[in-house]
Parts: sequence; C-alpha cells; structure tokens
Amino acid sequence: DGVLLPTVSNKVRTSPEEIEDYFTNFLKLKPQGKIDDCNVRLLADDTAINSGVYTFDLVKDGKPAQVQARYSFTYKLIDGEWLIVDHHSSGMPEVKGDDELDL
Repeated sequence: DGVLLPTVSNKVRTSPEEIEDYFTNFLKLKPQGKIDDCNVRLLADDTAINSGVYTFDLVKDGKPAQVQARYSFTYKLIDGEWLIVDHHSSGMPEVKGDDELDL
C-alpha cells in the first residue's frame, strides 16, 4: 500500500495500478534526473524520510523540457527491505521577482 503525489500530474495515486500508470506515462517523457539536494532522516529503526530537490530533463512533444521539483519519500523497513510507502513531488514555485516576497 502506497500513496503517490506525483510531479507532473494533479491526480493523487493510491492503488498499485494508478501508481504504475503514472510511471508508465512518465517514462514516455524519457526522464533523466539528478538530485540537487538530499536530506535523509531515520525516524525509527524501521522508518526513514528522504526529502530534497531534484531536476528532471524530459522530452515533451519532441522538445526538451526541464522540471525542478521538491520531493519527499517515506520508507518503511518491511521483511528486511526498505520500501517506499509515501512519495510526494511538486514542481518548484514560480521564480519571484526582486520586488516580491518569498515566504
């Protein structure tokens, strides 16, 4: 059981079929990702969180595109394997002008 709040879709995915559908379509964009900032915290012997910022280079409609996003993964140690039980990713906010507040 997992929950996916994906980077390039507004739909929350809560079933294995919905999560697979998202990644099947996302992979069609030929993503190449890099992690820009990563912070891992162990909350308990069987629970960890990884949050940060990553950037994906994509091909959309035959043209290169780039998406920078904030992310968080929650991992749970289940039967000796670290599994993702929650993932959130959202595009970075618009770049603010010098005269706008960044709260």
